[in-house]
Amino acid sequence: MAAKVPQWQSYLQVILSREGRRVECFQKAENILLVVLERVNAMDPRFLVDYSRNLEALEFALRATEDEVTMEVPLCIDADALLIQECSGEQSDSEKVTHGSYQMPGSCYLAVPKEGNRLEKWTREDVFSMVGSTESSGHIVPGKIFRLLKDLIVAAIVYCKHQFLIKPGELSAERLKEDDMQLPLLISSGWKMICFNIVPVVRRKQNALKFNNNGRDRGFPEGSMWKVTQEADYIPASYYHWRYSTNRPTLKLLQIMSTLKGYCLDSLRLLDQVNHEYWRDEGKNKGLMFHHLKMVLLWATHFFSSPEDWMNLEGSVYRLLVILLCCLVTNNLPHFLYPEQNLFQVEGADLSSLYPRVESFAMNPELFLRFHFARTEHTTHHQTDNGLKALLHLPAEDKAYWDTAFFDMLLNKFQMFEITDRQRVSAMSNILPKTKKMVTDQR
Repeated sequence: MAAKVPQWQSYLQVILSREGRRVECFQKAENILLVVLERVNAMDPRFLVDYSRNLEALEFALRATEDEVTMEVPLCIDADALLIQECSGEQSDSEKVTHGSYQMPGSCYLAVPKEGNRLEKWTREDVFSMVGSTESSGHIVPGKIFRLLKDLIVAAIVYCKHQFLIKPGELSAERLKEDDMQLPLLISSGWKMICFNIVPVVRRKQNALKFNNNGRDRGFPEGSMWKVTQEADYIPASYYHWRYSTNRPTLKLLQIMSTLKGYCLDSLRLLDQVNHEYWRDEGKNKGLMFHHLKMVLLWATHFFSSPEDWMNLEGSVYRLLVILLCCLVTNNLPHFLYPEQNLFQVEGADLSSLYPRVESFAMNPELFLRFHFARTEHTTHHQTDNGLKALLHLPAEDKAYWDTAFFDMLLNKFQMFEITDRQRVSAMSNILPKTKKMVTDQR
């Protein structure tokens, strides 16, 4: 396959050549946002300015497009002193919303204990609601915080413009009228406008994210999963409820990958570019998104945990492809930290037409590894009955197939299995006759 597709590295080099410029654009827009948030903090010190934006910059640089960027505004609060009151099933279900790109479990109230010390600033009427309880005096209401933060941002923008801290055309607040659990600001990067979605966040160290690790440290340096989940982030889920956010742990895992040898992140860069060029319909935002590909990469890192797996670009990309194809066929992309959550079950997502496009790339990548600098029509993708789709259904029918040996077998089908580890070769060889028999029976 490598001999037939000599343009892999050339395609990647074009992507990498633009990355430095993208980081510069991000930082320029970010500096404008920080000016506004610094003014917000001056008006109300309960809202902090987080200057450590390296995670967001890394994500922005990796992506092929200027999609919306989530920017968290930490609250200045002793979060460990708060009481976490889980919502009942009915409450949680009735007010669940999709935030940003996907929905996570754990809707709850953040309550102020009756004996709460150093929380007086958070029992004011503008952010607090009195509730009769034996344990707490009331709840910190995310909807009220949103309303207050929106008013502060508007006032900060007006102040910054009057003081000539922001130049005309550098910032637009027109989308603040949208009724959502985020506050979008359009900020100029010097090249085009970037949408920053402002989200208040409560960061708590006690009772950090509860998830079943199940050995998902595999593929990452020892202790990585423990390290990235030592703090729990709570963001608004509805007017009254908060929920866990896995945005930062996920980005921290990407940051860890950036320190590893091989083509882990390069495979993500390349597939996101192909997605942008060929797989996403013009003007549609409900197809395959960057956060889907991030999750595919996390699973690929877990299943293909040997450095040997990531030593060449083509093989690295195919490690993501076999997992992505499997998820598309079964319409199930499990969240890496919460596998019971299916990230494809996002309201309005339409991935029905995507599988043949991804399969076409896997079968003939040389047709896709080129850039189009003018708008082009998507070509029709023809599927062939090669038994692949039947194989890809197996993990949905039997969880045992959601395993390295199964994906190694798929790599072998694409002539991308070049592993010398005897145990993996043996495991792949053992599963091969079982899958062949099952496909034959289905036909």
